[in-house]
Amino acid sequence: DIQVGLSGGAIIAKAFEVAGLPAGVLNVIQTDVEEIGDDMLNNPNYQLVSFTGSTAVGRHIGEIAGRNLKRVALELGGNSPFIVLSDADVDRAVDAAIFGKFIHQGQICMIINRMIVHQDKHDEFVQKFVEKAKELPYGDTSDPKTVIGPLVNARQMEKALNFIEQAKREGATVALEGERIGNVLTPFVLTDIDNSSEIAQSELFAPIATIIKAKSDEEAIELANDTQHGLSSAIFTSDLERGEELALQIDSGMSHINDQTVNDAPHIPFGGNKASGLGRFGNPWVVEEFTTTKWVSVQTKYRQFAF
Repeated sequence: DIQVGLSGGAIIAKAFEVAGLPAGVLNVIQTDVEEIGDDMLNNPNYQLVSFTGSTAVGRHIGEIAGRNLKRVALELGGNSPFIVLSDADVDRAVDAAIFGKFIHQGQICMIINRMIVHQDKHDEFVQKFVEKAKELPYGDTSDPKTVIGPLVNARQMEKALNFIEQAKREGATVALEGERIGNVLTPFVLTDIDNSSEIAQSELFAPIATIIKAKSDEEAIELANDTQHGLSSAIFTSDLERGEELALQIDSGMSHINDQTVNDAPHIPFGGNKASGLGRFGNPWVVEEFTTTKWVSVQTKYRQFAF
């Protein structure tokens, strides 16, 4: 079943129609993989495939596109780290982390998926983060004050609950126990998380905050990179110059210093590394992705050849 057929399809098509785009330039087809199969990928009339979605489907598209020598632009899954260094302002870091973790109930590709906190700041960060998380309004999103709304469907709710139960079995500490209310999941905060565990290495898409303790700033960067994904990342530090240096050491397409991971704008190169995708979106980078460069030469005088 199509979960974003209205917002991701019909509304966009209607907006372009109202804007005056000629008929046939943009075609919106609401379907599913089982119905459409690989026909669009194998069709010789399409020379580029742009896809936004899961890494698993992105790999499938890349495999077929490569076989057909088609170009791809892929915006895939993420496992974005939020790093709190030893010299960070904890209050500011907590404010940013609350927003970057719980906006849209965590259902964004560039959402904060792991919080990696230096051991000197860990306990203070956890305490203040929990205090704010448990006060977040939840329920009906028609109320503008609501922060935590329902997950997209019951299947996603079950996945989220399974992640929590598995983490508990593996020894995670529940710093904040949320609850299920219909299809709303109130915030969970889990500490004592192993970076190699399934919950740390999975894209959660739920209001579940996982906090990992780092023994040093250097280890924090190592933990941040220890994932197959590389979409967005964030670093909190009082030393901006060092923050820029460390940002370059994180293998992700985007890094934000003293901010959270959910950032986008039409004029920046949006995209990820590793299993988070190929290519960059945003002007002018997307123009390069969606066009090919061609050299046309013109001889204004007759050319002399060596033989």
